[in-house]
Order: sequence, then structure tokens, then C-alpha cells
Amino acid sequence: MENEATLRLAVFLGLFALLALIETLIPRRPLRIRKRKRWINNWALVLLNTATLRLMALVIPLLAVGAAMDASAKGWGLFNMLDLPVWVETVAALLILDFLIWGQHLITHKIPLLWRLHRVHHADRDMDVTTAIRFHPVEIALSMLLKIGAVYLLGASAVAVILFEIILNGAAMFNHANMRLPLWLDRPVRLVLVTPDMHRVHHSVHRNEHDSNYGFSLSIWDRMFGTYVAQPAEGHDDMVIGLQWQDENPARIGWNLALPFRKK
Repeated sequence: MENEATLRLAVFLGLFALLALIETLIPRRPLRIRKRKRWINNWALVLLNTATLRLMALVIPLLAVGAAMDASAKGWGLFNMLDLPVWVETVAALLILDFLIWGQHLITHKIPLLWRLHRVHHADRDMDVTTAIRFHPVEIALSMLLKIGAVYLLGASAVAVILFEIILNGAAMFNHANMRLPLWLDRPVRLVLVTPDMHRVHHSVHRNEHDSNYGFSLSIWDRMFGTYVAQPAEGHDDMVIGLQWQDENPARIGWNLALPFRKK
């Protein structure tokens, strides 16, 4: 769609700047590694991931939004076979896609090969807005393939896919942000949306805690399927974030790219 990429980039950069400012003014936890070092690493991963998707587009010309337009033109997918009001179709598509991303996230923790890739995200020893964009390029490529398949099966509209991507990116940056959300606000918000305190549990060093709270946008899936953990056992101030590598290696780009291929 015309100007779709510009719109998504503008929303992404605007939300990133806003959340980065908020977490600087009202941080939830002190950072253990220099912000500059972590941010250079995490943004380098973003650039590599963007290049990966550009390369994918040369082989698979239709990524998620393109797949939606192609499915619509060919009448493929569930929603293209049903005569539903546009708003019903859009809401249903957003809910189904969010559930699929929740399921994908859970699977990356359960299948050893996928966990090796996903460890790059969890190895970050601090959690802030840049953690939301810290993923291994191979995981990003696999995630895009899943989205393309889901869009073709659903027949989701291009507008629904764009909205989903914007909401997913914005929600991920929000719930990874190192910001202090007042408890009186956190409690009602997390009934529907994943809050920073809720998602922080998922980044605990303890396996039983990082195998919980898989949601990126909606918190309802974790509540429905019994994977919801309200608070970390050691409290938010004392909990340890990351995995077993409690040194400065997780802030090095080469180390992160090689991590999935290490024996341990």
C-alpha cells in the first residue's frame, strides 16, 4: 500500500523516542551495563534484521502486507470467503494474529532449536525499549514466514495486517520499556494488555519464570492457557534479568550472532 512503510516507520520512531524519554525520566530499575554499549548492539541487530527482510523480499516478493493484497486479489483465505463487515473482519484478524504470535513465542521456548535462536533476545542483561527490537536475524526471517502463511490462510486485509504490525511493535516497545508504571495503573491495564512489570517476569534468569507471560500485546492468552505469572519471586528490584551469561558478552554484536550456534 502507498506510504505504508513510511507510516510504520514514523509511528515506530515516534513511540521509541517517547518511551526512551519516559524510561529515562522514571526508570523502573538501574541499568547494569552501559546504555550506549547495549544500544549500539541492539540497533545493529535491527539493521541486520532489516537487511535480512530486504533479502527475503528478493526471493519471496510478497511479505506480510503484500501477501494480504495478493490473497485478496485471488480470493484466498478464510475472510475472503466470508461476507463479514469490515470492522468485524479487522478485529477478528487482529485477535487471531495476536494469538498466533503468542503461540509462536511459546513454541520458541519449547523447541530446543528455536530456543537457541530466541536466546539472543533473552540474553540481554537489562530490559529497556531496545530489548523489544533485539532478535537474531534468523528468528526474524522465520517469524516473517509464519506471518506470510497466516495471512494467506486467514485472508486478512492489508489494512488489518498493517494495524497488527503497528500495534505489535508499539506494544512490544511499551512492555519492554524500563519505565515505572504506578501499581494503581498497572493492575487494571494488565487485565487486557501486557505491562512492563508483567513482561519483566518473562525476562527472569529463572527458567520457570521466563517460561511464562508469552504475550506481546494482549495478556488474555496467558491467563486463558495458564502461563500467567503475576510477579517475580525475588521482586522487581532484586530479580536478575537475562540468562546464564552474566557478563558483557550479551552486549557484543558478534557474540549475539554466534550464540545460536554455540554448544551451550
